Amino acid sequence: HDEGWMYWLKMTELLRFICLFYLTRHAGSMMRGSDIFSTSRGTVSERGRNRSWLLSSIITVNVLILGIALVSGSVFNNVKINAINLQIFLIVLVILTTAWMLYYTIYTSREDHAVLYKDSYAGPVWLRGGLVLLGLCSLIMDVFKIANYVGYLHCDSAVKIAFPVVQALFILVQTYFLWLHAKDCVQLQQNITRCGLMLTLSTNLMLWMAAVTEESIHQTVVLPEDGNSTHSYDIRAPGGSSSCNCSHSACAVLEKAYYYLYPFNIEYSLFASAMAYVMWKNVGRLVDEHNHHSLHFRLKDVLVGPAVGLVMLVAGLGTFVIYKVDVESGEPGKRDTALMIHYVMNTVAVTLMSVSTVAGCAIYRLDQRDHVSGKNPTRSLDVGLLIGASFGQFTICYFTIVAVVATGAEGHLNALNLAVSLLTVIQLCLQNIFIIEGLHREPFHEDIHRASVFTNPYVLQAQTHRDIHNLPGTFMETKTLTWKRRALKEICAFLLLCNILLWIMPAFGARPQFDNTIGAEFYEFTMWAAVVNIGLPFGIFYRMHSVASLFEVFLTS
Repeated sequence: HDEGWMYWLKMTELLRFICLFYLTRHAGSMMRGSDIFSTSRGTVSERGRNRSWLLSSIITVNVLILGIALVSGSVFNNVKINAINLQIFLIVLVILTTAWMLYYTIYTSREDHAVLYKDSYAGPVWLRGGLVLLGLCSLIMDVFKIANYVGYLHCDSAVKIAFPVVQALFILVQTYFLWLHAKDCVQLQQNITRCGLMLTLSTNLMLWMAAVTEESIHQTVVLPEDGNSTHSYDIRAPGGSSSCNCSHSACAVLEKAYYYLYPFNIEYSLFASAMAYVMWKNVGRLVDEHNHHSLHFRLKDVLVGPAVGLVMLVAGLGTFVIYKVDVESGEPGKRDTALMIHYVMNTVAVTLMSVSTVAGCAIYRLDQRDHVSGKNPTRSLDVGLLIGASFGQFTICYFTIVAVVATGAEGHLNALNLAVSLLTVIQLCLQNIFIIEGLHREPFHEDIHRASVFTNPYVLQAQTHRDIHNLPGTFMETKTLTWKRRALKEICAFLLLCNILLWIMPAFGARPQFDNTIGAEFYEFTMWAAVVNIGLPFGIFYRMHSVASLFEVFLTS
């Protein structure tokens, strides 16, 4: 009996061991299968994301290359593509993009799980406010265009009226779309969303290219061989005349008015392109919000930087008005004086800006703030645009330096031209370093000093109308800026206003590159016009983008 019992006991132990072994193996295989399934699912998701990125990028490349071909062809009369063909292409793009933005807005409003996360760094309120302001100016420009082209309707194509109408509708829809959805991290319909955002980006870049081309042709001037006067040089209308005349008397005023609004429309397209790109990068992104800092705009304790910056801005605008009036007068003596004043003003501005950025970089060396960690599409785009846009100004400056040095730098104008170009190169390098360093620093933590204020309770009973902060034991919070914070804010405010000045002058028609003939004489006019008209739009955008970046550095300092 004992032997039988022992036998069954051993058999039971053996069966239990076999069962445990089987269950262990089976559980292991199940876990491996789960891991394989999870890995496979992650791989499929990664492949799907890469395919959607590739598809949306292909859409962008094709639209942009086709658009560049049409823009280039519409410039010259000897090519059988005119501005009407380009505008038809732009109308189609704008309608498709507007339809997609409306679809996106309706879809995300109905689907609760379409947008689960928001990127708090993307589309800050001041950037969206700037977009609204630029969009408003663009709408006014379109209204002026419509009123102007109505006068040519009897002898010109109706497409010229249809385009500003469609563009105005596009600006309204896009501004509303970006105001609401600039922070979205879309989780549903990711492929469609990526393609739609790339279409939006392409459309805005095409509108930017068309506007830059039109504005550059309008502003391009060439000095005749006698050197006595300057005149506009429009390569699309060599004779300077047209058989189509306006039917009302306001056409000349309206045309001049909407050309002055072109800079705002150009910046609007670039702002919208940047915001669309950030949205594209955020599609499918899971955002961690715990590192976000709430930033507030305050000018308290900041005085010297804004004051000096305003003085520079007012003085620069005054010299700019003198420059425009004297250059347009056509008298060589006045033109040379205007150029000299313009060069001196720019020399003073970039010199002070360079000194300020050196001081700011020195403060960063003493700063104990940590550098930001983690990926941020907005910050990466800001840095990329800052460096990329500065190449336009670098190009013009170095071409000017070579031309002036090669010709001997004779005369005060050429010496000042050389000095401005060299100082601008230095200022661009220093400002890029200062802004990039500021964008990569964590925001300052405010020092809050608490002071206990005890008051006489009998007096409080007699003066019940006093503020509740004067009650016994109440704490009053006073926020003070350290000297490093104050210095950085002063520098940022000064640089911001100076960059606004350096944006205004070229954006609204200052073209010393053409008024001073050394570049056109050294490189020949065709090559020099290409260098200036390609590099200057990027230089103008660099100044506006620097304003936005400096404002962000101001907030985090």
